[in-house]
Amino acid sequence: MTINVVTLFPEVFDAPLRVSILGRAAEQGVVRYRVVQLREYTHDRHKTVDDSPYGGGAGMVLKPEPFFEAVEDLRTGPPIVLLSARGRLFSHRDAVRFAVGRQLTLLCGHYKDVDQRVADGLGAEELSVGDFVLSGGEPAALCVLDAVVRLLPGALGDHESAATDSHYDGLLSPPSYTRPPSYRGMDVPAVLLSGDHEQIARWREAEAERLTRERRPDLWAKHLDA
Repeated sequence: MTINVVTLFPEVFDAPLRVSILGRAAEQGVVRYRVVQLREYTHDRHKTVDDSPYGGGAGMVLKPEPFFEAVEDLRTGPPIVLLSARGRLFSHRDAVRFAVGRQLTLLCGHYKDVDQRVADGLGAEELSVGDFVLSGGEPAALCVLDAVVRLLPGALGDHESAATDSHYDGLLSPPSYTRPPSYRGMDVPAVLLSGDHEQIARWREAEAERLTRERRPDLWAKHLDA
């Protein structure tokens, strides 16, 4: 798989793409990253990428031309994602959908906004990683990138680890424990020490359902409707 990132700050991606799962996946040939500098697709001496908004108002808006030229130079097609605070909420289903494809292009905005013609003209999906505003699209792009890469075959040493994560089956994951069995008066649930795999599976299922009901009633409602 090839993942393209268009950004004003390529250096943000230098370390994350070299370490842990993201780095190992690239070393093993599971994924290839192409991170390009948006300013390389400008044509004035100042490498201008932004301008004031039509209609007035505070802040600066990123111009459409550099994004169009960057995507055209990458020779990439859909899916193209513009990280945006007003986008639809990114979900595990999106990560799975992207992970089965051959390529993914992430467009990182900055400053006040990105000219709407970027999303409209490039057919980009506008996605958000939460109901909050970031200084730029780079942290959000890393969230999407990480969620996708860990699902690629061979990226994780143990696929079952991903299959038991939160959201994989629409529920939050149950709590996890490791040694020591008792620490500062807090004990590991006895069922996890019992060796009874059937009982352990039932406990984990019940805990996943309980936590989802309590913490994410929206997910619980979707689970019941599924």
